[in-house]
Amino acid sequence: MKIVDAKFLTSAQSIMDSPSPDKAEVAFLGRSNVGKSSLLNTLTNRKGLAKSSSTPGKTQLINYFDIKFKTEDEELPYVYSRFVDLPGFGYAKVSKSLKRDWNKNLTGYLEQRPCLQIFVHLIDSRHPDLAIDKNVDEFLKTIKRGDQIIINAFTKIDKLKQNDLQKLKREYPEGIFISNLKKRGLQQLQDRITGYLFGN
Repeated sequence: MKIVDAKFLTSAQSIMDSPSPDKAEVAFLGRSNVGKSSLLNTLTNRKGLAKSSSTPGKTQLINYFDIKFKTEDEELPYVYSRFVDLPGFGYAKVSKSLKRDWNKNLTGYLEQRPCLQIFVHLIDSRHPDLAIDKNVDEFLKTIKRGDQIIINAFTKIDKLKQNDLQKLKREYPEGIFISNLKKRGLQQLQDRITGYLFGN
């Protein structure tokens, strides 16, 4: 199964103005500058689909993308889901009131969106033990429903020494280890997503 089309659907400030929950959703979340937009562009093979920026906290809205997968089933050749690009946490240079609003809207989406099936928590492989990431992991575990899963995906592994990468893999045996630059781990991530959503 592979992604054959991906297109921007809409942006929303909160769950209140989000699109109808009629497709299974995969939420991508992580610290600002973890490489979230770059990963979405590489995963979907759509350059510029998700807007990346060198400015932390640039993504301020919940961005929805319609994703079309090609299957090997001739009777049902295509299946659909949505990828959701969430605002980064730990932003720099934003007002406290704006940060409060972002956090409130982000939490509302994560806790209340009925069609949300997968949390993809992106973690910078060079800094895997930051308190903010551990707090997010704990939060996701407390709100996760029985029909949801959490995937920890470690980004920028091309910047690690081989010994450090092997250590990280031992510490997180269920993790997925990604390099956008070298296209490593992307197929594994996609397979984990489609395997859960569609059972292939």
